[in-house]
Amino acid sequence: MLKAIKKYKAPYLFILPFFLLFLVFQLIPTVWTLYISLTNWKGIGTPDFCGMDNYKKIAVDNMFWESLGNTVIYWISGLILILCCALLIACLLNSRFLANNTARAFFKTATFLPNVCAAIAMGLIFRMLFDENVGLINEIIALVGISKIPWLTSTTFSKIPVIILNVWRYTPWFTMILLSGLLNISKDYYEAATVDGANSIQQFWFITLPSLKNILFFCSVTLTVDMWKLFNESYILPGPGTSNSSLFQYMYESGFNVFNMGYASAIGVVLILILIVISLIQFVARRRQGEL
Repeated sequence: MLKAIKKYKAPYLFILPFFLLFLVFQLIPTVWTLYISLTNWKGIGTPDFCGMDNYKKIAVDNMFWESLGNTVIYWISGLILILCCALLIACLLNSRFLANNTARAFFKTATFLPNVCAAIAMGLIFRMLFDENVGLINEIIALVGISKIPWLTSTTFSKIPVIILNVWRYTPWFTMILLSGLLNISKDYYEAATVDGANSIQQFWFITLPSLKNILFFCSVTLTVDMWKLFNESYILPGPGTSNSSLFQYMYESGFNVFNMGYASAIGVVLILILIVISLIQFVARRRQGEL
């Protein structure tokens, strides 16, 4: 009887650590954040309950809406540019032009290197590259007769270095994910398509893309979360005012620069709700396609 009880309880013991970690690091902080968002709190002392005042302040806060707009730009540009670049590089790494295993291993390693570089260090390097006076980018465009561009001091151009840094950093990771998907596509499909007279573009459109639908969906959801919690890139490459600030950065500055923890928590709650809505839209759209 004792053995039967132990056998029955054993599966629950394996998942108990997960629930403990979820309770300590997810559920309790989330509930605490919801509570703090309804208070005026400077990080010390007793929180002063203020109801929905922080959320009312968000509705009329121009800096919040500008940061929200910047984040939407980073998100959309990231989805388009990162996924397109990752898919292109993955196809090149999987192509017959890299039939040599040594060459393929070298290019895989070189492709993945940006992903393991420290974000802060890369941000500082990009700041030097895009410096208006002595930056390498302006020196190169000056050679072709184009006047120097105020990359980080103009609201018109300040987001471009951040977007380029995002693409450079995130593309390698999603390239490896898409490459793993390409390696699992049977070559028999391509051989049959070749026999039927399909060219490379037709094979890509009717074989490669449909076979990668689930992986591309996973990448889009993951990348959406990454872009909405973007911080390092916009923080290291600041533009004038809040022209470059992401919503995550504005939340950090509200909490740790101004020490308005209640307002920062309210921004965090809004950010969570936005991510939930976007994720639900993605899953509903995917389900309507009959894929889920």
